[in-house]
Amino acid sequence: MSPSELPCLSLAIAQLRASQTDHFAIHVIEAPYRGGYLLRDCLWTDDLKTHWRSWQELFSSRGVPDVPHVSQVITPPLQAAETPAGQPISRGARLMQNLGINLWQWLFDGVIESSLNRSQGIAQGKGKALRLRLEVRDPDLISLPWEIMQSDAGKQAISLSQQLLFSRTTSDVDALPALRSESSLNVLLVLGQDAAPDLPQTGEGRDDLRRLKLEQEAKALTRILQERQGLHRSALCFVDTLLQPTSGDLIDHLENGNYNVLFYAGHGVPAPDGGLLFLRSNQPMNGTELAQVLTRCQVKLAVFNACWGAQPDQQGSKAIPRSSLAEVLLHHGVPAVLAMRDSITDQEALSFIAAFAQALAERMPIDQAVAVARQHLLTLFRFNHQAWTLPVLYMHPEFDGELIKPIEEGLTQIPHTPSQLGMQNPVASIRSLENAKVWTIRGGVMRVGMSAENDLVLANEPGVSRKHAEIFYRSASQDAMQPSYFLRDFSRYGTWVSTINGWQKVHNYEVPLQSGAQIKFGGSQNSVLEFLVSPADGRN
Repeated sequence: MSPSELPCLSLAIAQLRASQTDHFAIHVIEAPYRGGYLLRDCLWTDDLKTHWRSWQELFSSRGVPDVPHVSQVITPPLQAAETPAGQPISRGARLMQNLGINLWQWLFDGVIESSLNRSQGIAQGKGKALRLRLEVRDPDLISLPWEIMQSDAGKQAISLSQQLLFSRTTSDVDALPALRSESSLNVLLVLGQDAAPDLPQTGEGRDDLRRLKLEQEAKALTRILQERQGLHRSALCFVDTLLQPTSGDLIDHLENGNYNVLFYAGHGVPAPDGGLLFLRSNQPMNGTELAQVLTRCQVKLAVFNACWGAQPDQQGSKAIPRSSLAEVLLHHGVPAVLAMRDSITDQEALSFIAAFAQALAERMPIDQAVAVARQHLLTLFRFNHQAWTLPVLYMHPEFDGELIKPIEEGLTQIPHTPSQLGMQNPVASIRSLENAKVWTIRGGVMRVGMSAENDLVLANEPGVSRKHAEIFYRSASQDAMQPSYFLRDFSRYGTWVSTINGWQKVHNYEVPLQSGAQIKFGGSQNSVLEFLVSPADGRN
């Protein structure tokens, strides 16, 4: 299922009249069928005010803007509720269920429900999921947990479904540039300051203990991100780690690393320009500053394990429009941003990131991977715990959710079965012309670069990037007598490949490789390596 082919239904919520704070319009701004662009007026109900206020009292660590259609209501006791099986449920689960049902009924009513049903029918008829995107244009409604919406008691919440892929969006965005087509997960893991900036940051043994804790978290996350490498359908995964970097260090790594994912774990607070991330003591970076380098370096996904990254800042009693970290990054052209609606514990965040990264490595679209990881949190912490509701995914309206190529489009492994001629599959390798050393390409792919996690490590060659290039096998037609290999460069300085017309520089694109081709990674004066495809029994 190619993510770019998924039918999409996009809704927008906007305040209809500034003088009537409870009066809203719900628009269908994108639909998978003609005539699906609908509009409905509605009022913010007393039931929603009641349940939202109760939610804040039970779950929120920050509070909400003091505005009539959100907060100003006396909260009566919740009515008793039962599960479909007749068993009583906890107050937290009852509150979550009641608010989820009320939000669903308010949003999906009348013509909007008809549009959803017809869109789902179209998607099911094509054997695909429906992508549902919600744009909340009133900043005072952004804090609501729209991810918990459910159609009825006992039904699955909207953000847990893999058939209705839910995300938030905004139309106030810069155009999305042409994105690189990638086949591996290239992650920059940044662990910033792990305590609030107003707490003491120094003291005997304090900094050493904090750094040790960060290093342990980095090793654990790196292991999680890489442990599925080599499994069926899983993509390759590169991980670089930065512990409490300066702003300059972070920018330098992003500009030189060809990353498609940024994971940030550390302290963050809401602020007018996209919040503040505290990379280290007295080294904050705001969302607007970060957005410039992320878009310039074509990072497709930014993930923040930091409190309130999906919350707008407040001025007085009002939320500031387009001020949350997630919205600011999306506005400047970052394709996808995953941030937290409220505070989240380390255990919850690590559990979510582990499941999310594994789903991404299995080549799922980003919104599907979030649903899988959210289900994992629900299993660990149960329905009445808000952990599974905290991650909020924003996706650019022009982005199809594809982080790396689906398996049918990306690199594949050479099958381990006899060929049509009864012979074993050929063996591909790289040979040094200086010392005749040979590196076999195993599993249909070889990663080349300066860092130790590559299959072919070129630590002493000038101009070689940490993750410089891949040589990989892509399925050829059954009539082909030899397998089809390609070289894909994603380095800073490029790769040189010999052709009948001399040396060709390959920089940030891919070319086919023929047996006998000579290659120089990095500078044009670097060592020459030879690409060879030989019979399985070793004969030339």
